[in-house]
Order: sequence, then structure tokens, then C-alpha cells
Amino acid sequence: MIKLQPTLENDLAKLIPLQENDFEDLYQVAADSKIWEQHPNKDRWKREVFKNYFDGAIKSKGAFKIIEKKSSNIIGCTRFYDFKEEDKSILIGYTFYGVAYWGKGFNQAVKKTMLDYIFQYANKVVFHIGAQNIRSQHAILKLGAEKTGEEEIAYFGEQSKLNFVYEILKTNWINRKSN
Repeated sequence: MIKLQPTLENDLAKLIPLQENDFEDLYQVAADSKIWEQHPNKDRWKREVFKNYFDGAIKSKGAFKIIEKKSSNIIGCTRFYDFKEEDKSILIGYTFYGVAYWGKGFNQAVKKTMLDYIFQYANKVVFHIGAQNIRSQHAILKLGAEKTGEEEIAYFGEQSKLNFVYEILKTNWINRKSN
């Protein structure tokens, strides 16, 4: 049976199930407006807007706080969500990192760890990335995702905005890792 909130780790980070009492520590990271510049919701750095994001993360029952192993600091958040049993698909998203951790391999390491885990249960992982979020689009392509479409997506408690849809199939992930 699929468990959406296991504790996962790699050489750089630990993914620990997000808890209600993590709000303040996570908000300290999220309060930097630079994080959200390319995101569809550019106001997520504001406490009340971030609170909606956080509430959605808790309700998803698949969200993680990302901890840097070296310092034990919370550096971001990500989640699994919307598992569909009929086609064994799931989404990974709502990911952000503190600016100090950009370009240092954390996103790649975290996503690889999540993909390695979830492909034990899923055949397809989908990512919704804001149409203006060039940074995240480039990052997901580096992992071998393929753009499969564009659609209006309403993030938890927000208005819908144009997103690009990317996918990684289990067979492609396994083949990519073996090469």
C-alpha cells in the first residue's frame, strides 16, 4: 500500500512529514518574495497567502518539510498529491526552497529521491509548473520529464492559472537510471 508521507533522505537532505507546528519555521523560509517571483502566485511570501498554501499542504497528507542534513535547517517544502489508483499516477509539486539553496543540487536530489520512492507504487508522475516559472521548467526537464500539455490549474484555495504539464513515466525513469 502506498504511503504518501514516509521519511526520505539522500546525501543532502531529509524529507520529513510536515506537521501543523512547522508553520512558523517554514514561513521563515517562504517569507522571501524572491522565491515566488516566477510562481503563478507571486504573493505567497505574505503570511496570510502562505497560510493557505500551508493548510493545503497539511490537508494533502503528502507534504514534507525539507531539512538540510548538514545544518538541520528547514530549507523548503514539497509534496506528493492526487494519487489516482486507476492509472497509478501521482503529482509531485508545490515545491519551494530558500534562495540560499538554489543551484546547489537540492532540488535534483530531492526529486530523484521522491521519484525513486514513488515509482514503487506509481507508473506515472505528473508535474504542474506555472507557465512563467522558467526556473522550475528547466529543472524538471533535467530530470527527464516531458512536456505533455498546458492547462488552467487552480492551486489549493487559489484562482486557476496557466500551467505547463510535465510527466515522467516509470519505464523512462528506470531506463534513464540504468544508462
